[in-house]
Amino acid sequence: MSERTYIESIGRRKEAIARVRLHAGGSGTIKINDRDLTEYLPLETMQQKVISPLKETGTENIFDITIHVHGGGIHGQADGIRLGIARALLDFNPEFRSTLKKAGYLSRDARVKERKKFGHKSARRSPQWSKR
Repeated sequence: MSERTYIESIGRRKEAIARVRLHAGGSGTIKINDRDLTEYLPLETMQQKVISPLKETGTENIFDITIHVHGGGIHGQADGIRLGIARALLDFNPEFRSTLKKAGYLSRDARVKERKKFGHKSARRSPQWSKR
């Protein structure tokens, strides 16, 4: 049985599921679905959201990160990736817990889309009512 060469964790947000692998001894490259971070998430705010746990713990250039993500939109995927990276960093070094928890990176955002109810047009929208 061989020793694992990476730390793996899962992050979720809405319908997005991200499987994150941290490869120690890397140069800081981030690949999402076999594409570069800047190519997969073109928005600067999304890129900052993904690398924020690494910046918070000062581990930007220690790991090569490979991520497989599916489902949801780019915002949900970016939040799921951030949670996955934070959980993997916690497995790498448990002393990061206070730093990551204070920044709010370890809490899963449980808000999801509300289901449609029968007799309504959507989750809350009722049919238009007319008096006559």
